[in-house]
Amino acid sequence: MTRTLAVVLAMTFSAAPVFAEGDIEAGEKAFNKCKSCHQIVSDSGDEIVKGGRTGPNLYGVLGRQAGTTDFRYGDDLVAAGEAGLVWDAANFAEYVQDPRAFLRTYLDDSKAKSKMAYKLRSGGEDIAAYLASVTGSSS
Repeated sequence: MTRTLAVVLAMTFSAAPVFAEGDIEAGEKAFNKCKSCHQIVSDSGDEIVKGGRTGPNLYGVLGRQAGTTDFRYGDDLVAAGEAGLVWDAANFAEYVQDPRAFLRTYLDDSKAKSKMAYKLRSGGEDIAAYLASVTGSSS
């Protein structure tokens, strides 16, 4: 009986959505720093977080190839996406910490740059977890 219960519990928890390793509530608060440039609007047009349009809509960003939504991205971010960059919680958190340094490392190009000038020194994992929670994507 104990073994059956263990199997059922394991199956139940493995079927639950897995969000980024971070604090969703802290990420929601930290996203206030992001919404001056970014919004979160679902594919059906539902506004989840009203924000600016200077940066791309971050709905469904985790799991998406970099530089591929309806936005005018910088050439280097597009090149990173073409080179295989797909956003996940870890690389998203690293990118927001220092976008230019991330792209320079990813592309192995000392002249690569990012349109995103803001550096979020901490909390990127929390924002990734928040984005995953509101869009239903996983890390």
